[in-house]
Amino acid sequence: MLNLCGADWTPRFVDYFQRRDAHPAYREINEMGEAPVLEFGRERLSQSGVILDYLAAKFGRFGWRNDEERREILRWTLFDNHKFTSYIATLRFLMSLQKTGETPVTEFLRGRALNSLGIVDKHLAAQRFLIGDSLTIADVSLCGYLYWPDEFGVSWKDYPNIGRWLDTIAALPGWVHPYKLMPGHPLPEKKG
Repeated sequence: MLNLCGADWTPRFVDYFQRRDAHPAYREINEMGEAPVLEFGRERLSQSGVILDYLAAKFGRFGWRNDEERREILRWTLFDNHKFTSYIATLRFLMSLQKTGETPVTEFLRGRALNSLGIVDKHLAAQRFLIGDSLTIADVSLCGYLYWPDEFGVSWKDYPNIGRWLDTIAALPGWVHPYKLMPGHPLPEKKG
């Protein structure tokens, strides 16, 4: 979102694997011990949906034109938090980072993730973005984990509308692949 808005910003590395997020100094920054955190002037915000809402208002971009659109953005942002981030992010973590292989937990998460992807793919069949023809923070919220399909075992050939939508977002001025936005995070090795 910051890149898409043309903001001058600097990322900071948080090493979750060393449990620095649980360190008291980080808890002073964010009592929830999670990332992301946005520090902007005197503002310090956590939770990605809140941060996106704030940035849309601050930059006057990718927001809503009326109350109905604001509710739709909120609906899809909450869908992301409950369906994509909870299922897809956790499945990706287990499969690609923890390398658990298939377990009853990953099987459960995969079923939930595929169902959620089907919902979004069907919704995108009728429009360019989640809320009509313009990118909003709802799109920014939902797309983040989807740029790693091989890390959670899907192919956009099975969800062509999502594939098209992700390509459309990636073609926007200022867009950068999520791995390149994470300082200290190694890019995965190319397969094949």
